[in-house]
Amino acid sequence: MEMIDMRKLSPEARQERRRQVIKLRRRGWTYEAIGTELGLSRTGVFDICKRFDEGGSKAMADKPCGRPAGVLRSLAAEQEMEIRRLIIDRTPDQLKMGFALWTRQAVRMLIEQRCGVRLTEQGVGLYLRRWGFTPQKPIRRAYEQQPAAVRRWLDEQYPAIEQRAKAEGAEIQWADETGLRSDDVRGRSYAPMGQTPQVQIRQNREGLSLISSITNRGKVRFKVFEGAMNAAILIDFMKRLVQEVKKGSSAKVFLILDNLRVHHAKPVKAWLKDNEQYIEVFYLPSYSPELNPDEMLNANLKAAVTSKAPNRRKGQLKLAAVSHMRHLQKSPQKVKQFFQKDSVKYAA
Repeated sequence: MEMIDMRKLSPEARQERRRQVIKLRRRGWTYEAIGTELGLSRTGVFDICKRFDEGGSKAMADKPCGRPAGVLRSLAAEQEMEIRRLIIDRTPDQLKMGFALWTRQAVRMLIEQRCGVRLTEQGVGLYLRRWGFTPQKPIRRAYEQQPAAVRRWLDEQYPAIEQRAKAEGAEIQWADETGLRSDDVRGRSYAPMGQTPQVQIRQNREGLSLISSITNRGKVRFKVFEGAMNAAILIDFMKRLVQEVKKGSSAKVFLILDNLRVHHAKPVKAWLKDNEQYIEVFYLPSYSPELNPDEMLNANLKAAVTSKAPNRRKGQLKLAAVSHMRHLQKSPQKVKQFFQKDSVKYAA
């Protein structure tokens, strides 16, 4: 019989071959005869029989390869748990370390400070891979943001708003402002290696501002204006939303805004009080733009407008912005997709 390489067999097949060796040996077969019959070397047959004589049937199973987990590691299991917990729960600056992110150098310093063990960067990398940690681009979050307020919004405040909206037949709209500039060109452009592409822009650039609102059903409303947002512009925009309510689009509008100072201006509050039967405003936690689905619309608008040829003539920027916003108004399914980003799925 042709010789068999036991290493290429599955663990179950190897164990079965060993049982066959012992069975034939008990019948009085010689090592040479067993080897010829089963495709094994005489030495291999002898080793199997020796293992059986010393350990019985249990010795027929494969022995685990390599050293046992945790043996000869620089860090004890308790130390590994502590380092992992610190990386997950804290940032380097919170631990008064001179790093902004958890790089291998930062983790190396943390291990040395906490455990008194000096590792190479390669060794730190092995530990990180073993723990299932990978290098990732961090999500930007305002330093002033209050996590407790965000959690309260997600767990208590917004669910209550949503419940009220269903009970009262109100429509929840998310609003935000953004600005566009004619010299803002985004994205990448192919060019020969080493030759950075150039884009020609006007020194006398144009700019405009826009306020919009969206719903999770794909509805879009917007207003283009020049300059900075003020109470009069916000009130005019809300008047347009109220006009739709009076026409029967919904019983009421629940408008969700961020905490921009103008949103709390006295004229705005006075107008809201006079129109409280038609519209009510709620405010997101401070420094939490990632919770507003309308931010996704702003990003989409800027990507669409700035990826086109630069708007060099006066009025082109406004035409491009209005054109894209009207396109979104006719594309409710696309607008609904803005609510699928992880940070705003709660509002979908």
